[in-house]
Amino acid sequence: MTAPLDILAIMAHPDDVELTCGGTLLASAALGRRTGIADLTAGETGSRGTVTIREAEAQEAATILGVTVRENLHLPDAHLCNTPEAREVVIRAIRRHRPRIVITHARQGRHPDHIAAAQLVRDACFLSGLKNLVPDLPAFRPLKVIHCMSFREDAFTPSFVVDISDVFEQKLAAIRCYRSQFDGLTQAGEVYPNGEPLPDIIRHQAAHYGTLIRARYGEPFHMTETMRVADIASLDVSTF
Repeated sequence: MTAPLDILAIMAHPDDVELTCGGTLLASAALGRRTGIADLTAGETGSRGTVTIREAEAQEAATILGVTVRENLHLPDAHLCNTPEAREVVIRAIRRHRPRIVITHARQGRHPDHIAAAQLVRDACFLSGLKNLVPDLPAFRPLKVIHCMSFREDAFTPSFVVDISDVFEQKLAAIRCYRSQFDGLTQAGEVYPNGEPLPDIIRHQAAHYGTLIRARYGEPFHMTETMRVADIASLDVSTF
């Protein structure tokens, strides 16, 4: 068994990670964290590209992101459901990689697979800690599940924003690996069109999130638990 990951991003389709939390994986890798990606599906029902092309693009992007591992769990694209069978597949991935932090989709979204993935991953993280479930692998439960909010403008504000200013151009480079999916498009995943090229929309959105923490670029996340602060004097985002 390999060394545990610090962070594992589990998303519905190849390219979802790059769009929503690629900068965070890059920034974490730069800090020496072991990061990984598990794509739930191969995107086989997508209108552009093929499974073979998308797999090659995903591996190219993974190299740019500096992840330790990227794997595909081969659940059915466009038919993701939070079933016992799907949960077992995700549980096995969690127990193989033993991540401290799991990143997944927002709990609301445009694509039905994204919504299903958010709850599927959350449930699998909890159930992975039950030793009598899938007993051929040692039980393991991640410390924390966090949900990407990139491109979402839901009623609640982000729990926190990660500063990706130093790695934003690498994030865009990873996204550009998906030529079959994004070349010439103005919309992708949760990214809604405004008439500009897709990379420009992504840049504007990241700049918007960056302003929330007084940084150039950021990626926002939500979690259901409250964050703890040990030293209030260490808070570093100016009120004014």
